[in-house]
Formats: sequence, C-alpha cells, structure tokens
Amino acid sequence: MKDPNEDMEWNDKLRDFGILPPKDDIEDMVLHLHKEAEVKPYERMNPEESKEDENDFDEADDRKAIEMYRQQRLQEWKCLQRMQKYGELRELCGKQYVKEVTNAPEDVWVVIHLCRSSIPMCLLVNGHLSLLARKFPEVKFLKAIVNSCIQNYYEILPTILVYKTGEVKGRFIGAAECGGIYLKVEELEWTLAEVGAIETDLEENPKKDIMNMVTLAVQNISAHEDTNTKSSDVMIPPIT
Repeated sequence: MKDPNEDMEWNDKLRDFGILPPKDDIEDMVLHLHKEAEVKPYERMNPEESKEDENDFDEADDRKAIEMYRQQRLQEWKCLQRMQKYGELRELCGKQYVKEVTNAPEDVWVVIHLCRSSIPMCLLVNGHLSLLARKFPEVKFLKAIVNSCIQNYYEILPTILVYKTGEVKGRFIGAAECGGIYLKVEELEWTLAEVGAIETDLEENPKKDIMNMVTLAVQNISAHEDTNTKSSDVMIPPIT
C-alpha cells in the first residue's frame, strides 16, 4: 500500500478534489500527533477527568516512584537513628569494655574516661563529657572506675582514651594532658576535635589567648634574664 503522504500525482488529484488535505496541513497534523504521543494521558485531562481516570495512570511507574521515595526516607531515618544513638555519658563496668569499646561499630568514635570519683579533676572531666555527649550524640561517651575495667591500671588519673575501629586514636593521661584543673568544656571539645572524634563548630583553639599570654610571659622573662646577664658582664671602673 502506497503512503498517501508521498507527493505523487495521484495524491495531487485527491487534494484537488478535497479528499486529501493540503500537504502542509498533513505535515502539521503529523507533528501534532507526535507531540500528543509524547504527552501522558493524564496531562491532557481537566481536574474532573483526572479524578475519574486516576486508576488509568501508569501504576507500575507510580509504585516504583513511591518505593524509591520510601527507601530514601528509610535510609535517612536509619542515619538519623544512628547519629542519635547515644547522647549521654554512660558508665562502664566489668567485662563490657571489650564489647562497648574495642568491638564498637567501625563507624563509631568512642571516648572513654578512666577515673575515680575521689579525684576533683575526674569530676570536672565527667561534667564536661556529659555536655559533649548531648552535643555530639553520634559519639559514644563512656566513663569507668579505673580498676573495674582495666585491672592493675596504675597510670595517673584522669585518663581519656579515644578509640576508632578498635584502635586507640588519642591518649590523654593526667591532669595536665587532659587540660589542667581549670579546663573548660570548649577546650576539651577542641582537643577531641583535633583527634578527629568530633566535628566541632569552634573556629579556633579556645586556649589560643592563654597560650599566647604564656608565650609572651616566657619571652619577657627570657629577655629580662638576658638583660641582667649583659649588665653583670659590664666592667665597673675602680674608684681612685
């Protein structure tokens, strides 16, 4: 069967008798039909028709889109649950150390404070860790009376250990390494951030000003000592 769209003599005669529309009209019609084919049926419907024929939509595509959205929301929910899993400073005892610290999930940072309640610095560190545990709920913050988890531990207290994937990533032993008796929570936050355990919103080390003052004081003392040394080296002429 010949294509009536071909511009042949026979088609010209049919156009002359009005049986076929002009060629330009046919081309426009074909383009229109192509465009109509690209438009989904429900896009041509008015609200009433859409409501009546909603069951005629491509249900397979709808189910696929809904399932993809559900999976996405499920993953977001799991991520949120994992990030908010902890949120408090918990006390560790007995044989829990291996389970809670060494065998913690690989994507979880663990901060454990070995302490004694009779040491004021340990109480200060526990207070700061409690605040940080609420601020960073994705990190596991723990405390343990020193000999309840690690037998014969004779190191200086407080001791803060930072774990990731079962390995020690940070170790702070004694009051000085933990920040001193005037330790502020921001300073401890910065210290843990430097190890990588938390992502702080602090822009600079809170101890920066103090460190600068100490450095300046040391420099002044050194300069003063140098001046005194030079003065003592000057020969005083004898009085005659």
